[in-house]
Amino acid sequence: MNLSHKQVWADCLSIIKKDLNERSFETWFKPITAVRLEGEVLTILVPDKMFYEHIEDKYVKLLKKAILSVLGSKARLEYKLPAPNIYDKVANQSISNSINPFAIPGIKKTKIESNLNPSYKFENYVQGDCNKMARSAGLAIAKKPGTTPFNPLIIYGDVGLGKTHLAHAIGNSIKEMNPRHNVLYLNTDEFTNQIVKAIQEGTISDFMNFYKLIDTLIIDDIQFLGGRKKSLEMLFNIFNNFHQNNKQIILTSDRQPKDLEGMEERLISRFKWGLTADLQSPEYETRMAILEKNLTQEEVEFPAQVKEYICFNIKNNIRELEGVITNIVAKASLNDEEINIDLAKEVIEKFVSTTTKQISIENIKSLVANHYQLTVEELLSKSRKRKIVVARQVSMYIARKVTPHSLESIGKIFGGKDHSTVVHSIRQVENQIGLDNYFRDEVLKLEKEVQFTLKV
Repeated sequence: MNLSHKQVWADCLSIIKKDLNERSFETWFKPITAVRLEGEVLTILVPDKMFYEHIEDKYVKLLKKAILSVLGSKARLEYKLPAPNIYDKVANQSISNSINPFAIPGIKKTKIESNLNPSYKFENYVQGDCNKMARSAGLAIAKKPGTTPFNPLIIYGDVGLGKTHLAHAIGNSIKEMNPRHNVLYLNTDEFTNQIVKAIQEGTISDFMNFYKLIDTLIIDDIQFLGGRKKSLEMLFNIFNNFHQNNKQIILTSDRQPKDLEGMEERLISRFKWGLTADLQSPEYETRMAILEKNLTQEEVEFPAQVKEYICFNIKNNIRELEGVITNIVAKASLNDEEINIDLAKEVIEKFVSTTTKQISIENIKSLVANHYQLTVEELLSKSRKRKIVVARQVSMYIARKVTPHSLESIGKIFGGKDHSTVVHSIRQVENQIGLDNYFRDEVLKLEKEVQFTLKV
């Protein structure tokens, strides 16, 4: 009985399918096709080198069992790769399953434009508690891309916290250390547009072969890939190839992988192989360091009060912080104005859509309670827990300094305390300020925050 190569492979697949779960079968065997049968030698076409290496490593015994069952004890399996038609034509390769994995010869190391922004570097990426882990991982990757435990690196956080800056900084650092290392940065729309074009022109194999030339891949805002079936499929194949060949993948997102909508579970599981690092809103000190760095680059100076005012009011978005600085400098220059607190207020109000508010004890209570991680109710309670007592005393001290309220009025507002209790609280804070520099700075910071904070 003369069997065709297609029939022989179909029979082999029937045997293989019995020993595999559906996902493994669909991923690793459905894409393979039989191309030739000569005697007892069946030649199969595998999509790329990654497939060849993986099935040789994981499924060679299963393949041997299937081919021997269908063609007999003298059966032999050979592999064939599609000829790449990008950069250099390469002759089809037939590889016996008894030889070692190979490297496709003839593909030149072609210069690839990285799309990196040269101004985004580690030198101007300020480290704080809000980004320390992500930045440290990025520095480690820059020295040894693809070989650290941080592969892939997933950087996530809200808009304006520096995800893109950090991703570019890693790529730029890699290129500085190794100019021959091919780094590619792109956003999800650019990635999807490449795939659409490849499908339209029938050049998917060219698309995949191009990505085999990349050593470090950076894709920005992967949350937008949700529901894009073909893009996710291509990313899955690229991811597998990169990971198996110790190539680096860096992805950014506005949320952590488990919360990505419309994302395939097999991709999410792979994202967990490396490190997921979040960027949080920068604390006051980091905001001030970022502001100082920007002022140095702009070669301009702001009065201390203006810098404090900016950092107290722009809290959650580094991009806004940088935008405020640019706008203050531009407005002062164009209108020949002095850079002062009034100009800062005018610019910031436009950025955060706010108006200044009257300093009120309600605001003091809220800010101080939040600082000490208490509720306002706890602050006003009769509790004698030290943390609550200190917070209550600090609140009364600030209220006396920055509002016109009398001691009696402050006492009533803070839970019906009498005049002497308020005086005692103020003296306790003043004494502690004289003894403890850290406490002094903490109270001063709260006092300024009360005076500077805008009402949303």
